[in-house]
Amino acid sequence: MPVLNVAVLATESLLRSLGKISDSRDVESYVYKEGEGPERRILSMIRPLKHPESLRPLLSTLNVADSGIIEVREINAAIGEAMVAYSSSKVANGHIIINPKDGDWIDPEKLSLIRDQAGLESWKIHDSLPDPHEIRSELLSRVRTDTADEEVLVSIDQHFVVKGIGLVGIGYVRSGIIRKHDSVEIYPGGHVGVVRSLQVMDDDVDFAIAGDRVGVALRGVQDNILDKGSQIVGVGSKLLTRMEKSKIEINISVFQKNVLKVGDVVHMSCDLQFIVGRVESVSGSSMVVVWDRPIDVRTSSEKPPLLVQLDAGPMRIIGAITDIHPV
Repeated sequence: MPVLNVAVLATESLLRSLGKISDSRDVESYVYKEGEGPERRILSMIRPLKHPESLRPLLSTLNVADSGIIEVREINAAIGEAMVAYSSSKVANGHIIINPKDGDWIDPEKLSLIRDQAGLESWKIHDSLPDPHEIRSELLSRVRTDTADEEVLVSIDQHFVVKGIGLVGIGYVRSGIIRKHDSVEIYPGGHVGVVRSLQVMDDDVDFAIAGDRVGVALRGVQDNILDKGSQIVGVGSKLLTRMEKSKIEINISVFQKNVLKVGDVVHMSCDLQFIVGRVESVSGSSMVVVWDRPIDVRTSSEKPPLLVQLDAGPMRIIGAITDIHPV
């Protein structure tokens, strides 16, 4: 089903005006559907919870988002960090909605300056709460109806065992198309299984395309092979590269004053994975990181991995990883 995933930092009331809640975990999902049959288009609006206290839900949301909404109740460090995170994740289109707390005022020109410095120049600023129909219409116009000819990758963030069916993984199709009865490999581990069935939006389907949130029932595998961050690819795929140590190039984030040094603990967020590592060497924007376990990641993607440092203060986004290879 053609769908646009939208990363939303906003109040619950704003989201309820745009869609119907469908799921709640470390993020809340709101869905709006328009049209029927092959003409149907879907907005999946994903709201990370506990931000700014917890950074990981926001990063996981940005891993899969192609557009964004930020509601600004006040200008503070958390808003600046969020804008940098969206920009670093290549979320090039979105809406910034000014909705100050009672009695407060937000200067649109100051907010515009922060937006531009963060790299979100193409985002539209609304001086007040817009008509929900206006926002939905603009977002619906960005729903992709084409399916790129890419290798399949499904990133998993939930899993469970269903009696009579077996192991089920829930996640997002990151690229390509996954089909019922496909033979697949699951990483880490390289386990080979077969797609028993697929569900999208609670409907049984024969295939799921990039952007879909999909339930994948697997057969021919043990019940304990999936974890949060597991990756599903086609059998024989070379899409993922295994690394224990990586050389990476970083596009350092604007507003980032911290300089990484040898021994620092960092995390990499990519394809619903949140991987911990330690800096082994640094030379400008290039560094070598040793991961706490072997990892399986893409070395090329339109949406770059993000490197973060959780104890770096108000700006935890170190930057976007522009190149990563094993060493």
